[in-house]
Amino acid sequence: MMACVLLAACKSPVAQQVQMLQTDVPERPAGQQDVLELTAPPMDVVRVGFVGLGMRGPGAVERFSQIDGTDVKGLCDVEADRVEACQKLLEKHGRPRATAYSGSTEAYKEMCERDDIDLIYIATDWVHHVPIALYAMEHGKHVAIEVPAALNMEEIWALINTSERTRKHCMMLENCVYDFFELAALNMAQQGLFGEVLHVEGSYLHNLDDFWTAYWNNWRLDYNSKYRGDVYPTHGIGPDCQVLNIHRGDRMEYLVAVDTKPVNGPRVVKKLTGKDCPDFQNGDQTSTLIRTVNGKTMLIQHDVLTPRPYSRMFQVVGSDGYASKYPVHQLLFRQEMLSNSGIPDHENLDAHSAMPDSLCNAMLHKYLPDFVKELEETAKRVGGHGGMDFIMDYRLIYCLQNGLPLDMDVYDMAEWCCLGELTRISLENNSSPVAIPDFTRGAWNRINGFKYAFK
Repeated sequence: MMACVLLAACKSPVAQQVQMLQTDVPERPAGQQDVLELTAPPMDVVRVGFVGLGMRGPGAVERFSQIDGTDVKGLCDVEADRVEACQKLLEKHGRPRATAYSGSTEAYKEMCERDDIDLIYIATDWVHHVPIALYAMEHGKHVAIEVPAALNMEEIWALINTSERTRKHCMMLENCVYDFFELAALNMAQQGLFGEVLHVEGSYLHNLDDFWTAYWNNWRLDYNSKYRGDVYPTHGIGPDCQVLNIHRGDRMEYLVAVDTKPVNGPRVVKKLTGKDCPDFQNGDQTSTLIRTVNGKTMLIQHDVLTPRPYSRMFQVVGSDGYASKYPVHQLLFRQEMLSNSGIPDHENLDAHSAMPDSLCNAMLHKYLPDFVKELEETAKRVGGHGGMDFIMDYRLIYCLQNGLPLDMDVYDMAEWCCLGELTRISLENNSSPVAIPDFTRGAWNRINGFKYAFK
């Protein structure tokens, strides 16, 4: 989608020279309404079809086999052996074999056309996410899509418009919003312990040297070689947006991106293929600054090519407190914020050092949401990135069973995925600021704060 250039309104002589790049916001088609807090009729049993059984898919099948009130009806992958491997997972948990679909990149269509499936769970390579999701919604199915659900603005608006028109849930499977630390920090923010949250950080810093060949046909490396920008932002930005109540009282207004030159990307291509790749697009690191309408800031980073410890860089900076997950858990609060916390020895804390580990752990446990405490033992036993994948799937099924709004809606998907194209636009225009569309088309402050729905 082409960007048009507008001069930013500012009295500063220097700032007058800065150009704000804008992307089109299509008008909502006639007869459509937004899907904020969308609900669907409750269903005692959620009947599921899985598409994509390579890396993430089998884990999802394993988890769903251990969630009550689910029925796995279909398993779909291009490779028949992957389907059979997931059949064995169902059998291991005493579940009946599902109908198998394989042999073609369009095998999913027959599964979506069935009338005995409620939810299509998509864990394919990135470029097939949107075509499958659109086809599924057009055939009356809710969809849950692995990250990133969409790769550009055209895909994002297609998912939004189809979800609004069909009134079907379109949720992105962002598991990191269910990490135990992020959940506790979000609850602390909602309880006011940080005072006013002013700044948040998030990232995906994960050297993929051990994983590139695991992606079917090298699709992930190929995508990084062709596209510049933060192509995988959702793990970092998702928890940040929930803390800042994005499209629930605030919205992201604009971003600025910078990147390094590509050094390791061409080396990886040469190592794996024996071919030179002088036109490798994505820099080794991309950093994005975002400002919201309410004057909050976000720092999002992407780096999958340099040798550094894994980090999602999750941080919350408030007027009265601070939280950081990496490289070690840290909390720091003003004394007065802890007066009613029930945490012992908080009077001995100083204003420039993190809490001792014992107090930090006590706070994290205290503020872990009650529904997570109830699920924690099962989540860690079943697994999936330490248990957060299980909580994500459990919440999805719980909300569908009870006819409740999902924890993440199609606008979350749009906001967390839009960095893929908007950072590229910024980078290709000398790191110019790029306006972030209001994907709700005017309803971003109708809801007051992020919240989980319960029956």
